[in-house]
Amino acid sequence: MGQQNVGSTVWAHATLYLRVALSAAFLTSVADRFGVWGSYGAANVAWGDMTHFITYAATFNPWFPKAVIPAVAWFVTSIETLLAAVLLLGFETRRAAQVSGWLLLAFAVGMTAGTGIKSALNASVFSASAGAFLLASIGTYPWSMDSAKARKQAEATLSNCAKSQLKNKCDVLPSSNTLTKKDMTG
Repeated sequence: MGQQNVGSTVWAHATLYLRVALSAAFLTSVADRFGVWGSYGAANVAWGDMTHFITYAATFNPWFPKAVIPAVAWFVTSIETLLAAVLLLGFETRRAAQVSGWLLLAFAVGMTAGTGIKSALNASVFSASAGAFLLASIGTYPWSMDSAKARKQAEATLSNCAKSQLKNKCDVLPSSNTLTKKDMTG
């Protein structure tokens, strides 16, 4: 196995790891808000219910009027749930990773504004945000719906190309290049 193959294998596993880790972080936070991990005050439970999460959200969003904080809390909860699902499935991964990066950066800024930078650092939201932005910068996402879709498109392109070779021309490549039979045979 060449060094390039080892690197690409590690990279492929790293993208899956990032997707699963970000998804798990979102899902565990959402689960906490619905009491899945226990009631407020129990060990390792941050909120235990939406009421306590809304209070928490107000602390980290001092720029929002108190009246809109419940809507912000529910909106964030909905977005985190959606992002967790699409990241886990690998659907529109780049877009989901970009939104995740910005959302986590907003959490980091809010936590810093609300209680100081130490809480944001303790919660690793800067690291998670950076990981999400890194995931968004990657070209392919193995073991994802995105890669299955790309594989299916590539197979269709190759099939169309093979059929068009009968006419001495292949004009269905994703890059919009037109290849002649001469180009294909050297």
